[in-house]
Amino acid sequence: MASLFTPTFLFYIFLLLSSSPPAHSFNITTLLSNFPDLSQFTSLLSSTSSVLADLDRRSSLTILAVPNSLLSSSSDLTRHRISPTSLADVLRYHVLLEFFAWSDLRSIPPSGKLVTTLYQTTGRATDNSGSVNITRDPLTGVVSVHSPVPYPYSASSSNATVLSLIKTLPYNVSIFAVNSLLIPFGFDLMASETRPPLGLNITKALIDGHNFNVAASMLSASGVVQEFEADEGGAGITMFVPVDDAFASLPPSVSLQSLPADKKAVVLKFHVLHSYYPLGSLESIVNPLQPTLATEAMGAGSFTLNISRVNGSVAINTGIVQASVTQTVFDQNPVAIFGVSKVLLPREFFGKNPIVSTKPGTSGEEGAPPPDPSLTPESSPGLNGQPSHLSSPPGFREEMRSAAAICGCQSLVIVLCCIGLYLVV
Repeated sequence: MASLFTPTFLFYIFLLLSSSPPAHSFNITTLLSNFPDLSQFTSLLSSTSSVLADLDRRSSLTILAVPNSLLSSSSDLTRHRISPTSLADVLRYHVLLEFFAWSDLRSIPPSGKLVTTLYQTTGRATDNSGSVNITRDPLTGVVSVHSPVPYPYSASSSNATVLSLIKTLPYNVSIFAVNSLLIPFGFDLMASETRPPLGLNITKALIDGHNFNVAASMLSASGVVQEFEADEGGAGITMFVPVDDAFASLPPSVSLQSLPADKKAVVLKFHVLHSYYPLGSLESIVNPLQPTLATEAMGAGSFTLNISRVNGSVAINTGIVQASVTQTVFDQNPVAIFGVSKVLLPREFFGKNPIVSTKPGTSGEEGAPPPDPSLTPESSPGLNGQPSHLSSPPGFREEMRSAAAICGCQSLVIVLCCIGLYLVV
């Protein structure tokens, strides 16, 4: 009998092993559109492209949807004209980053189970306020969802009761109906109404700064500045704007102007935090790894900035570039604009070509070695010890390991089938 492992046979095995199994794909709004009683909730979800983009990147989640009659009666979203950012965050609070079947909910202990929501991944949730506590009454079997903040502080928070299972696609997505809208603890729906709009013209503020003409031109041409100004009435923004010399000192291998429009917009959003931080807050920031507007556009865990205090000033590390805050351009709640010494280049776009600006005979920031390109959110300073609200959601790493194990098992099955067919033939 000829040798089983001929070169041709081994080649086919290699092709089978090297091909990745197809990823699970589902469209949440399409699933929800099949249920007319959830049309208002579906409409709200469809109006928030950033939330839909986050959902597309998830393979295991549970949606808590509010039926039309109950959503109208709560009127928290329909009565107030809240900002798009606040609306998106409320909807994110209804997305659990874990798959639950009915049997899973029925087996939850009376003490409850803490579950991370999509809102937690934005970095705007303080402590674990971006999570929910799911409890089950052992006598009635009623499953409730509420804020994890302990009583009496949680008394002012919303809570909901799970009514029924709407749809499930094991083990990727489940959709449950709940009897009330969920609002995160400490979340102020009226903030955008009670606080008068600042109405700041960001481009004009940069031009008046006399050292940000290049950045002002890029922001104006890209159109993203209008998005930044729209967020003034929401959670606020903090901008890190490179001085003109920072653009001039970029090496020839980095040409921002030649980037496609969508990537250029991501780079500009990479310079903006979706929260207001005055300089004092930056100097004493608790969670150094901060998501940016680019994080919201491209996915949780990506396009983050590591902010720390180095040699008496605020340092901003992208993984391949370290810049420092050089001046305050504008600071009035809810907008802070700071000048920075370098263009913040995301490693997701430029990581293969680390930017080294070391000059012979220099010292300090210019002479410092470039940051470690291998730096990851999990290995970044300040993330050891107790988990923070910027840590990976509970179960995230287990989910990734489980997916890897499934892929390995599928590959093994393919190999065994091929060997069996070869022996039969």
